[in-house]
Amino acid sequence: MAMVLEMLIVTWTGHWWKVEKIRGQKETGNGDGTPMEREGSGSEYGSGWVCVGEEEHTSKESRLCIDIYDEVGIGGGASGVSGGLLHPYSPKAKLLWRGAECWKESLYLLNIAEKAVGSKESIREAQNLDPYVDELIVWRRGILRPATTMKNVNIFKENSQNCLGSCRIESIDKDCAQNLVPNLCVPFNSAIYMPQAVNVHPQRYLKALFLACKNLVKDLASLGYEGKEIKLHKKSANSLLELAGEYDAVIICLGAKADMVPELSGRLPLRTCRGVVAHLQLLNDTGEEYGDLSPSILSDAWLAIQGPRNLVLGSTWDWRSRNYSPQVSVEEASMALEELVPKASAVYPGVMKWDFMGASAGVRAMPPLTPIGSIPLLGCVDDIVLHHGGGNHKHRCSKTKYWLLGGLGSRGLLYHGWLGKLMAQAVVSCNEDVLPSELTSWRNTK
Repeated sequence: MAMVLEMLIVTWTGHWWKVEKIRGQKETGNGDGTPMEREGSGSEYGSGWVCVGEEEHTSKESRLCIDIYDEVGIGGGASGVSGGLLHPYSPKAKLLWRGAECWKESLYLLNIAEKAVGSKESIREAQNLDPYVDELIVWRRGILRPATTMKNVNIFKENSQNCLGSCRIESIDKDCAQNLVPNLCVPFNSAIYMPQAVNVHPQRYLKALFLACKNLVKDLASLGYEGKEIKLHKKSANSLLELAGEYDAVIICLGAKADMVPELSGRLPLRTCRGVVAHLQLLNDTGEEYGDLSPSILSDAWLAIQGPRNLVLGSTWDWRSRNYSPQVSVEEASMALEELVPKASAVYPGVMKWDFMGASAGVRAMPPLTPIGSIPLLGCVDDIVLHHGGGNHKHRCSKTKYWLLGGLGSRGLLYHGWLGKLMAQAVVSCNEDVLPSELTSWRNTK
């Protein structure tokens, strides 16, 4: 009988991580009816949309060790800055490439994250990761996008006919939209409403996923399935050479910082784009509280609602920026507000009465544009890494395989679960061919 080994590496844009959803199969192949034994170790360089290790249907003989290297900790990079608006559609309401698979995996991981912090046994350990762990990870209030041009009205209506049943798109008029969000501006009497779309708190979500991994290891150990380990190391590595030979596989999930790895520098078709988001609160009674059931808003700027008096406003797009600092200067914050508030107030005038509480920033790793959209970069990068260090004895003698998961751009929250699952399958099978060709086509980019 076959034994399935499954790990999950969930990655957003950020740092180096290790092991996503790795599903390996130990088949009966010794000729005597006994399964071949297999041990595995992996390393992830970075921790964006988190490295969560999930093992299912494992046997007692299997050993799996996962080390995660991230000097800023869980959700400390660009992943933790995201507004968290989650849905599988483009700005024109068209289902994204592989949107159905991505949406399904995203909901699956959200469920895992919520369960991880929902048990009393996990609360104390969870609070070591995040003192606000008892607060919401996800707000299920839907997302609304008003049409801002007459052209969009027709496009929205056409594309909404091909939506997913698990994330419906409803084409609504001004009255319906204002019933959902009072005083909303709907200049062309048309909007789309995604009632099943959600808003995720990225840092809490990532930390909850990591907690889920640790809980799973403990649960398996209590059932007699020893030899499973997952560790977070709050440090980085100067180069891949430092990890050579120590692991069976290294998965590089550094987001925009992937180009800073010596072996990969200048070899990846990634574009950097810094984004600033503003955190706003309603501090007095001069403005109207946001409705408990009112959806978040997408427009030229988005409003991710996190309660009746809290929201995140985003985002700016500073192309080719090399400023990786999460800190935002007074000048940069002022410029961001000058850009974002007019865009937001054009659809939700009430935002003018909200108070600015601070700003944060991160750098997106944007993939190349293709006829089917902006597709992330996946694949084995042994050829690139070993070519760079080909004269180094440690590299030449190493059996470590190097894998890249990057270029998730501004859709890491949607893509991370499905891509992690694919990457895990590729790593365990040592076979890049299990990946859809669209994800490895970046090699042909000049």
